Amino acid sequence: MSDDLGPLSEREIEVLKLVADGKTNQQIARELVISPNTVKVHLRNIFEKLGVQSRTEATMEAVRRGWVTVGGELPTVGAGEATPPPAEAIVEPAEEPLGRPPLATWQRIYMVLVAGLIAVGLLASAWWQVPGRDGHATPFSDSGRVQGGTVTRNTTSRWIVRAPLPAARSRMAVATDDVRLYVIAGETAGGLTDQVLVYDRSANLWRPAAAKPTAVANIAAVRIGGRFYVAGGTLADGRSTDVLEVYDPQADVWAVRAGLPFPLAAYAAAALEGRLYLFGGWDGARWRADTLIYDPASDRWSSGLAMPGPRGFHAASALKGRIYVVGGFDGRRELADVLVYDPAAEGTPAGPWSPRAALNRPRGGLGLVTLGARLYAIGGGWTEALSFNEQYDATADAWSQIETPIAGQWRNLGVVALGNKIYALGGWGGSYLDNNEEYQALLQQLLPLFTKGQ
Repeated sequence: MSDDLGPLSEREIEVLKLVADGKTNQQIARELVISPNTVKVHLRNIFEKLGVQSRTEATMEAVRRGWVTVGGELPTVGAGEATPPPAEAIVEPAEEPLGRPPLATWQRIYMVLVAGLIAVGLLASAWWQVPGRDGHATPFSDSGRVQGGTVTRNTTSRWIVRAPLPAARSRMAVATDDVRLYVIAGETAGGLTDQVLVYDRSANLWRPAAAKPTAVANIAAVRIGGRFYVAGGTLADGRSTDVLEVYDPQADVWAVRAGLPFPLAAYAAAALEGRLYLFGGWDGARWRADTLIYDPASDRWSSGLAMPGPRGFHAASALKGRIYVVGGFDGRRELADVLVYDPAAEGTPAGPWSPRAALNRPRGGLGLVTLGARLYAIGGGWTEALSFNEQYDATADAWSQIETPIAGQWRNLGVVALGNKIYALGGWGGSYLDNNEEYQALLQQLLPLFTKGQ
């Protein structure tokens, strides 16, 4: 187990303390005044940060790192050792009765072993509550997570329900040919899929199209010259791939183009001036900050200046000749950062990257689209529940709240703009979702015509 993983947050320390006390998810939720689903999210993050797969391992790792002690004393911190957390994060033992002599070392060891056996029994009874209890749940798949049931839809004024996806899915790519919507590959409760679905707005119906050659998840689709470019992704065995596959919606056929310089998934993608741009992502071993540029005319990849820091599960969209890269997840926390990439500034002293106003809330696994002169950030909620979506005014450099049909966790969905509307499809909200939500982003008002003399 690695010691260089990011530290736990104060809330995660609180949850870990209660786990070490043998509390169940429901008991932790009541004590911290949060929902059981939020407890599951915290547990998943704790497991990922500590590199463990069970409550027992998490407790043992906390003891090993000096965050939880038996005996009430913190171990001495020497060179190269991690600094212990604040005193309030330590699980203190009950006081011994007055007059009782201190326990011998062998007695303390015996007590630890007995406590460990008791903890194993308690944890076995609560085993079913742990997200990803079979050890397969990672940031790149939800197949090992406990299904949380039906998501409650909020009553909103500008979101309406359209025909749901034939099967719930997340981590897919979405695109439009200005007439229809396309949902490409992704992950379902049965595993990865290569299925492509086409949505006809006028008939409010879905139909199948030619399957993608490679079934992948954690992807994005970008339209250039009438074709959809889908790069990389996560394979069924968890590896990232470097494949670049291109779909022609008119001919309903797929083709393979030059592969990426390295495997990549969970990146942000956008198109600008006939080129495909990929930012950051996961290469199968680490989070990256790279900027990759693909030219369809030459079928070649090149590199731009990397982002200031690595991330994945962020989103990108072009606005006024620049690309906005928004939010994300770095393996430890969701991000609210907003960066702007200007290709024309590559090679200049100032460089192509500059910051903009941050989101009102951190968002990982969000969707981002441009409509009119604004950006719309939809969904997210990797570690914290979200109660609104956001829109960005580039002139004012400010984000404002807009309503959401799904509150809480709504991540790894597909978002696309068509006409004056935004469509948000599928995703994960404690279970795989089949939602097809339509948002009236721009309102049209018909003004009466007056003739002379009226």
